[in-house]
Amino acid sequence: MRSFQEMLREKVLVFDGATGTHLQGQNLTADDFGGEQLNGCNEILVIAKPSAVENVHRDYLDAGCDVIETNSFGSSSIVLAEYGLAERSYELSFAGARIAREIALAYSQPAHPRFVAGSMGPTTKLPSLGHITFRAMADAYAVQARGLVEGGADLLCIETCQDMLQAKAALFGVFSYFAEARRRVPVIVSVTVESMGTLLLGTEIGAALVTLEPYDIDVIGMNCATGPKEMSEHIRTLAGSCPKPLFIMPNAGIPENIGGHAHYHLTPQEFTFSLTHFVKDLGVQVVGGCCGTTPEHIRQLVASVGGLAPMQRTPEFTPAASSLYQYSGFQVDPPPVLVGERTNANGSKQFRDLLAREDWEGIVAMGKEAVKEGADMVDVCAAYVGRDERRDMREIITRFNTQVPLPIVIDSTEAPVIEEALQHCGGKAIINSINLEDGEERIKAILPLCKAYGAAVIALTIDEEGMAKTADRKVAIARRIHDIAVQRYGMKPHDLIFDMLTFTLGSGDEEFRRAGIETLEAIRRVKKELPGVKTLLGVSNISFGLAPAVRHVLNSVFLHYAIETGLDMAIVHAGKIMPLYKIDERGRELCRQLIFDERKFEEVPA
Repeated sequence: MRSFQEMLREKVLVFDGATGTHLQGQNLTADDFGGEQLNGCNEILVIAKPSAVENVHRDYLDAGCDVIETNSFGSSSIVLAEYGLAERSYELSFAGARIAREIALAYSQPAHPRFVAGSMGPTTKLPSLGHITFRAMADAYAVQARGLVEGGADLLCIETCQDMLQAKAALFGVFSYFAEARRRVPVIVSVTVESMGTLLLGTEIGAALVTLEPYDIDVIGMNCATGPKEMSEHIRTLAGSCPKPLFIMPNAGIPENIGGHAHYHLTPQEFTFSLTHFVKDLGVQVVGGCCGTTPEHIRQLVASVGGLAPMQRTPEFTPAASSLYQYSGFQVDPPPVLVGERTNANGSKQFRDLLAREDWEGIVAMGKEAVKEGADMVDVCAAYVGRDERRDMREIITRFNTQVPLPIVIDSTEAPVIEEALQHCGGKAIINSINLEDGEERIKAILPLCKAYGAAVIALTIDEEGMAKTADRKVAIARRIHDIAVQRYGMKPHDLIFDMLTFTLGSGDEEFRRAGIETLEAIRRVKKELPGVKTLLGVSNISFGLAPAVRHVLNSVFLHYAIETGLDMAIVHAGKIMPLYKIDERGRELCRQLIFDERKFEEVPA
């Protein structure tokens, strides 16, 4: 019998409708749940009254749907703890999947297989707000995933995500289980966008997509919160940019409180009309119903789109990093992407002083200043001699996650520090950095973290022989890192950012006279020879050792030529970069001659 993924390629798939709405319609009593203390815990019904759950599945399968969801939306230990059932997460997840599997098999036919999706809700905790640790949430999802898959789920649906850090923890837990069990099922991740136009914590739909895209998930979508009308613009955004199949499961309209009960006003005809538009005009491949939908909603939906082949989309995904709120593309017009460098203990005395005083609010203020100065991302380095870098990074990132809207570049040489930061970062971060100085040791430590937490990475052109000074060596090292990262660790080329390194032109050292030329040539060649990758420079290195006023001018002129060559990103103090028209002609020309090593020699009389 064909798999879910095979069917996904062949036809539009229809999920079932609301489980809770159906259960409420059965007029269950406290005794059906096993007592007053468990009344309302739908998940216990798979043990206490399985016939009620079977009724839900049969009614939706009779309506013609392709996929039924398990009655396990809240079967994680986090939710079950509120009923004193935390230790029964595996048992209830397994039982919910087993019930659905048996019924799905009874309805399956070679021409129309039926599938079971293991429903995994958002829990009742928001890790971005400190309600629970990342690791505790991930562990709970791992147990729930194990119960669902071992109970017979064909796929897992992580749905109604409200906090992107919660979604990342769920994915970490699910993929940890897959690795341990050495088996995998398809994964859907679905966010819920509130009527105000963002996720509950303020995440824009584009930022949510950027955060999810690095993961090896199969389908991305939206469910719950609103009806299809309110989802329309967000679905258009996903249809135009999401490289994975789309999943849409709206409510039957925005709920209204009538007589103390939620009422959903969309009729099956109205609901089906909107979703048919999403399928036929926007290329949505998986549809279904969330809160308020009934078997009749699904019956009419199946009749309208159930036999259609998926419409071919040509999405244009923009490689980017994201914060909890917004995303910043790896390419901007005009370039470059500016990475603020001031929140770095190695480069800012102000930051070091604030760190020494543990003035966290002052550090947050520096992060916010980067926004005002025009930075697109912010580099954070907490490495300070005599201090606990891991603790300091946790304190900073926890605050930046919710208070600074820019994506974060995590700057550390220590893998435990990087992982600590990633566990508090709700968006897609960039890790700074990897290299080949000690062979592949650093790559082995960092790239698995990139995969597990959905991060991009900066790669320095350094190998066992040291920092590359010529264009040939810079390109050769970049190619070696690229091949290891893509072929061995499954990184996407667009998540590799190569720092081509440059050296000061202010030392007078003959060895570095061509530092600018070699760096510019390396940028040009890497962009041509390694399609999809991005390039970056710590621009201020070119002027190290010179007077501050001269540094500002040289940095600005060098950045201009690097951009012309193809530079995508620059780590700079954004407020100190000057437009060329503000630099006098003589100053620009002197800097140009220095960068391109246009020395003039005067003959000394004998």
